[in-house]
Amino acid sequence: MRRAHDGGRYVRMIMDWSEMSVFEGVDLNDSFILGLTQDGGRLAFYIEASIWPASKYYSTPKAGEYTCYRKAVLEFVGSIEIIGLRPIELTPSSSDPDGSKDYGNIDSLMALDNGFRLTGDFGDVSIKGGELRFEIHT
Repeated sequence: MRRAHDGGRYVRMIMDWSEMSVFEGVDLNDSFILGLTQDGGRLAFYIEASIWPASKYYSTPKAGEYTCYRKAVLEFVGSIEIIGLRPIELTPSSSDPDGSKDYGNIDSLMALDNGFRLTGDFGDVSIKGGELRFEIHT
């Protein structure tokens, strides 16, 4: 059994993001966070997703890009508790050549027996309960 540390105790890690079918053909570690919102038990990350040929959403990369990128939303809904999230104003950002801002990547995402845990420049976030949804915009 794989275990992950969560807030001073260990919980069973069910699955790493790379094992979740919803992310087939997507590389979260190469995707960029464009913004995020939290409202009660809902947390949404607006991302520029790195799409690879295994995804049905893949298309030929634009000039100067080594893979296809598409806008997407990663959200957690119906959560009981969300802790560890930094306010967006305190999250380090970088400016892209086109002038847009991004807030780094999702470094890790795990499904746990009691929710989810994800890390990045936005914090070390524990989400109790709820479900994960991922939608790629076409």
